[in-house]
Amino acid sequence: MNIFKMRRNFILFITFSLFISHSYAKTDLNTTKKVRTFISNNWGGTIKVTLKDSANLFGLPKPYSVPSVLGETAFKEMYYWDTYFTNLGLLLDHQVNQAQNNTDDIIFMVNRFGKMLNGSNVAFLNRSQPPYLSMMVYDVYHVTNNKIWLKDAVKSLEKEYSFWMKERITPCGLNRYSSAASDDEKRGMAYAVQGRSNNPDLLKGLTDKQILVAGSHFTAEAESGWDFTPRFESRCEDFCPIDLNSNLYVYEKNFEFFYRQLGNDKKAEQWKSIANKRRYLMNKYFYDSKKGCFYDYDYVHKTHSSVLSAAIFSLMYAKAVNNEQAKKIVNALKLLETPFGLRTCEDKNYDRTYQWGSTNGWAPLHFIAAVGLENYKYHAESSRIENKYINMVNNNFLKTNNLWEKYNIIDGTSNAASEYGTPALLGWTAGVYIYFTENRHKN
Repeated sequence: MNIFKMRRNFILFITFSLFISHSYAKTDLNTTKKVRTFISNNWGGTIKVTLKDSANLFGLPKPYSVPSVLGETAFKEMYYWDTYFTNLGLLLDHQVNQAQNNTDDIIFMVNRFGKMLNGSNVAFLNRSQPPYLSMMVYDVYHVTNNKIWLKDAVKSLEKEYSFWMKERITPCGLNRYSSAASDDEKRGMAYAVQGRSNNPDLLKGLTDKQILVAGSHFTAEAESGWDFTPRFESRCEDFCPIDLNSNLYVYEKNFEFFYRQLGNDKKAEQWKSIANKRRYLMNKYFYDSKKGCFYDYDYVHKTHSSVLSAAIFSLMYAKAVNNEQAKKIVNALKLLETPFGLRTCEDKNYDRTYQWGSTNGWAPLHFIAAVGLENYKYHAESSRIENKYINMVNNNFLKTNNLWEKYNIIDGTSNAASEYGTPALLGWTAGVYIYFTENRHKN
């Protein structure tokens, strides 16, 4: 090994060691208590009732959670994957009824539209969001043990699963994000992304047909929840994402569990077989042997994304890899972890600044990583991620008296790279914070 490589490796070792030592700074229990009290006192302000359809919002049968305290931002609708992480906190904060209300409202929308929309807003009719309803049903059922409710919920889950398998399937057998957007909606999305990117030349020189193609990919990227990110190279519909397919694997394993709970072992075995097939396909297509890790699969060009992202921890969250494969994923922490948290994507010279890029830390990704690491007994790494997130939220709460949608994991502030600003938020930030602080309490 030459001296330059030795020096580089030494610097990497020292840097990563600093990451580790920083994370074990004791969490301020007094501040944690203040944050928990703040959340508990403000849950009520995040509840909205919309019983009938309006010009913009769809009516829902029960009170539902919005991401932030009403009046702070323009959020008036229930969002899909946000609500799963919100429910984590509600359940642990003894708000079981509201967690079930949220779940029942999403079930209602699945029954009405055949899928859960991005949110309960008319503007979102053309797309869904990362599927988490099965996980919400699983969590509520474990608290209530209501088999009658579960039986009805499973019927709705199968409707939603059918949507993903009919409308979002690819020739390789894995799923992708897409949309049912009209040409006007695709064109509108393309120009909206151009505006949000602060790049007036983003669509320069493109024909109307090319703009429609770009808008179609961007709308699919909005369905991914990662709006917007370098991981799909602005061609989201060409990719089978790691996290989407990991979630659908969880659905299939949950179906196996649900049907055993309901006394139908035959159906349970069928779902077990379906899950095994997906696990085989994920291992076949997501693993890049040259790079020694997992990447989103470009099924159109039969290659992998050039971007490593925190989505890889979804494989561990779903328990879809073996121990040796998990070890390769854990090695990726060296590229994704900072002193303050977890990058969304590895740090590279991207064409523009992305919300879901290299400088922002998001609650759901910290949760998925921490749970995934815990699933494979990487207890120190899991605790490290949790501690960093708790400390980041605490430090910003002391400065701002609020929680935020996302954080800057380079400097630990709420000054995050944004395409629409960084709103004050309870939502998934509160849900994941409560989950992590409860874990710290148990340990």
